[in-house]
Amino acid sequence: MDGIGGTLLKLFNDGGWMMYPLLLASLVGMIFIIERWFALRKAKTNVNEFLAKIRKSLIVNRSIKQATKVCEDYPGPVSSIMKAGLLKYGHPKDEVEKTIENAALFEIGRFEKNMVWLATVANVAPLMGFLGTVAGMINSFEALAEAGLSNPGLVASGISEALITTASGLAIAIPVQLAYNFFMNKINKFVRDVETSTNMLLETFGEMERGGITPEAGGGA
Repeated sequence: MDGIGGTLLKLFNDGGWMMYPLLLASLVGMIFIIERWFALRKAKTNVNEFLAKIRKSLIVNRSIKQATKVCEDYPGPVSSIMKAGLLKYGHPKDEVEKTIENAALFEIGRFEKNMVWLATVANVAPLMGFLGTVAGMINSFEALAEAGLSNPGLVASGISEALITTASGLAIAIPVQLAYNFFMNKINKFVRDVETSTNMLLETFGEMERGGITPEAGGGA
């Protein structure tokens, strides 16, 4: 471990001043990757099982309260949106849809929170690395202009600085970009689950109205 740590420390020192902003970028990326991981993991719900219980509560047991209790037993953004719609049963369809839409926008906003930081790190880290590359090359040419070809070590030092910052920027950006894509895929799946749940709830409300089913405020009929 000492050998690896010493090598990394040497590379950091050899990379020049741009390594400090790159280190900050890597810390920001790591913090928000961990934060989004736990946030999305906590929001995971078995949607098919959840919707089946909602339909049973409404169609079979005719109980809004029981359906609301199901939402409370499945904590998460989908159940929060469904609960908002359930509490509006009996109101005009447009009002129910508007309530569900507002709840969905709120939950999606919570999911997308802090994703901008990951996108920023993924985009800026390579640029910072390239800036370090330019600075390293400038140092190389300055050393070449002063010492000529008599001291190639000075030129090599600047080139080394350029390569280290470029590699560091890419090493930070690639995993952050992969994490961003992974989280966006999870968010898109959540949006599809919301659309499925919303359509199911509205269709169930329609079936209840057409069938003359009047849910009880309390337990099932």
